[in-house]
Amino acid sequence: MTDFMDRPQSHEQRIDVLIAEFERQFKRRPEGIAEAPGRVNLIGEHVDYNDGLVLPFAIDRSTMVAWSRTTQRSLCEVRSLDYDKECLLEPTAFDVLGRETLYQDWAAYPQAVLFALHDDGNRTRGFQLTIAGDVPQGAGLSSSAALEVAVAGAFRDAFDLELNDVALAQLCQRAENEYVGVQCGIMDQFASALSVRDHALLIDCRSLAHEAVPLRLDAAGLTIVIANSAVSRELAGSAYNDRRRECEVAVADLRSRLVRPELA
Repeated sequence: MTDFMDRPQSHEQRIDVLIAEFERQFKRRPEGIAEAPGRVNLIGEHVDYNDGLVLPFAIDRSTMVAWSRTTQRSLCEVRSLDYDKECLLEPTAFDVLGRETLYQDWAAYPQAVLFALHDDGNRTRGFQLTIAGDVPQGAGLSSSAALEVAVAGAFRDAFDLELNDVALAQLCQRAENEYVGVQCGIMDQFASALSVRDHALLIDCRSLAHEAVPLRLDAAGLTIVIANSAVSRELAGSAYNDRRRECEVAVADLRSRLVRPELA
């Protein structure tokens, strides 16, 4: 992996570099740029997949996706600047070959989003994407959700898909659950898609009711500092799915012991 995401660049510089790299790769300017932030969580770790209340907020690191449509029927050409790698995506590949067609690296996330869109009946055409992010990976800041939401946002903009922000977040969660194989809750994608500047996002993960909560940090003379523990965290290769299964078993046991079949 390159050090692209670690270079000290302003937001405007990042956009300029992304456009220049897109032009170099595809020999034309992009039609648009989609962007989605990473997040931290003030309250509610491991609570979202238990249908509780969480309070995340977006951070000032994001994933950007420069995009353009092509005349090809459905093939998507994708380049990651962070990894200096390219891949080709075909939405019908999963129908034909199944899960073995999934990439096993960064490309699994845009591929999963494309598959989920296709499964929901959203037909796309040929597409070119250049992706760059400065959300530290493996740091618990939801770089994968930012990538999913940015890619889905690019598809939505390009093909005028009828997806509001809630539906887009749900689609990205389903992409990670069903294709990448991480049984995450809704918080990460929801926070990336719906957060408001200078606000936290209160989410009821059972009903998906949500409310932007003003932080008023400046008025209080406060700043939230995010510290990097330097301990890598990768959900796809961790015991995250085990924790979720254990919680489901605990709920089932309580349901039986308390004789409350409605307990969830």
